[in-house]
Amino acid sequence: MLPAMPLAEQVATDYQVTRLSLKGHPMQFLRPAFAAEGVLSCAQASAAKNGARVQVAGVVLVRQRPGKGNAVFITIEDETGVANILLWARLFEMQRRAVMASRLMLVEGEIQRSKEGVVHLMAVRVHDRSDALGRLTHSGEGTGSPPPRSATHPRQVRILPGSRDFH
Repeated sequence: MLPAMPLAEQVATDYQVTRLSLKGHPMQFLRPAFAAEGVLSCAQASAAKNGARVQVAGVVLVRQRPGKGNAVFITIEDETGVANILLWARLFEMQRRAVMASRLMLVEGEIQRSKEGVVHLMAVRVHDRSDALGRLTHSGEGTGSPPPRSATHPRQVRILPGSRDFH
């Protein structure tokens, strides 16, 4: 008999194969570590006061940079919902690698709430935290270190596929 696969590993495997899981969200297993750093969930960020300085983390769904736009729009998702990120082009150029390569992104910025109730996080700093996803395939359910890298082992495939970006 094979040992039971931990739930975090089941979710990671589901994301590898189908880009979603009905069993959970990768961030739910990483939430305790991020919460210890003071990082809010998407729902908490959405409920924050206008002008509040916050950090939020989530899986990157979409990055968009309209034609000649001076902003990059990013949508991230966690187990509580989505967050809309706006990053000005001048800041994007300084953080291009983190913005474009992240599968799991931590964003620092200021909450901006429109009269209509639309909430954006005006990003100041973007951090690539994709390495945290490697902990999901370790038996520690998001708390341990990632297993050693082996290019030939099936578990070492990308845990989350790339985002659906439009340029």
